Amino acid sequence: MSTRPALPQQPCFGPSVPFFMFATGIESSIPTVNGRRVDQMAASGHTRRWAEDFSLVKELGCGFLRYGPPLHTTWLGEGRYDWTFADETLAALREQGTYPIVDLCHFGVPDWLGNFQNPDFPRLFAGYAEAFARRFPWVQLYTPVNEMYVCALFSGRYGWWNEQLSSELGFVTAMKHLVGANLAAMRAILTVRADAIFIQSESTEQYHAASPAAWAEARHRNAERFLSLDLNYGHAVDAPMYEYLMDNGMTRQEYAAFRSTDLKRHCVLGTDYYQTNEHLVLDDGSTRASGEVYGYATIIQQYYSRYHLPLMHTETNLVDAPESDSTDWLWKQWANLLLLWETPIPVLGFTWYSLTDQIDWDRALREHSGHVHPVGLYDLDRKPRRVGKAFKRLIEQWSEVLPARSLCLRLPLAPLHPAQER
Repeated sequence: MSTRPALPQQPCFGPSVPFFMFATGIESSIPTVNGRRVDQMAASGHTRRWAEDFSLVKELGCGFLRYGPPLHTTWLGEGRYDWTFADETLAALREQGTYPIVDLCHFGVPDWLGNFQNPDFPRLFAGYAEAFARRFPWVQLYTPVNEMYVCALFSGRYGWWNEQLSSELGFVTAMKHLVGANLAAMRAILTVRADAIFIQSESTEQYHAASPAAWAEARHRNAERFLSLDLNYGHAVDAPMYEYLMDNGMTRQEYAAFRSTDLKRHCVLGTDYYQTNEHLVLDDGSTRASGEVYGYATIIQQYYSRYHLPLMHTETNLVDAPESDSTDWLWKQWANLLLLWETPIPVLGFTWYSLTDQIDWDRALREHSGHVHPVGLYDLDRKPRRVGKAFKRLIEQWSEVLPARSLCLRLPLAPLHPAQER
């Protein structure tokens, strides 16, 4: 019988909880596009129907929910917060026994902060993260900044969101501020909760060269896809990537600070994979979606060999349509996870994202048309989709079968005495 490596040592102030983390999430993107705020929680109806949504999570059998209060309405200014919505919703999750993986920053910042080119963002965000941790000391699982790589691409290079820049300087600046904020938030949270666990939800990408002429660009892109995690975990980049960073706004002192980070031992590598995560690089350097070529299990082994952290599949979905059966995609992603169980790679959990359908995500939120993107476990009337029923069956069938990984979580979730809350 093969043995599997133990998880990195975590400070633990409660019993070890051996179970597989089945999860879903509430889509909470809040970028600005041409000065207009995109609020996916509001668009899906969650801000009005959150109690109903939480009951669906429990009905599914999901023990974990990727969730966080909308940053732009909660963080009013430096040291100023409106916790009304967070108090109500997080208390409800706690009461029903659902572990939140708290998503603090999801593709946008409040208007008063500007955008991801603001060099004060890391320092200020650390203050928000610490305030959140003090307000909700029972929360243990966090994703401080969601998909840092994607956010930097869309905001700094593609010109789609937030600062809407189309330059390498814009991309590198957004990247160093996003990663810097993620690190600063982790340090701040740890001052409050020493056993906090950070599940980085990051997009896993693969670039394929269409011809020898595209080979060099594909190699650069395949190095660049690791950039946010390299900086986050203090992993050395290769020489060409170092030169690229130095040529586009990062200083040697900034890079040295990223290299000296010591927070990796508190982390789980959360990995997101969609049908659009693999790309074909063309001769002119442009890219287009290639569809699934390698698949999740093959690509994720590259990430694991680089970082050697326990993994969680933190996002996937597929449109529920006659020409694309989302239940087949669910089964395929699950099969990829089972394949990883045959390797030494520690896999902690699996997520279908999101609970309900989304709005305008098929247009990357760039157009405000109100188009329903049918990728949820439930539609916007809160009726289960085929994939929702299939996911519920999967959880029922496999939750007691998989050999569990021990994740050090503090139990019980029951409310503290009021005097202990603040």
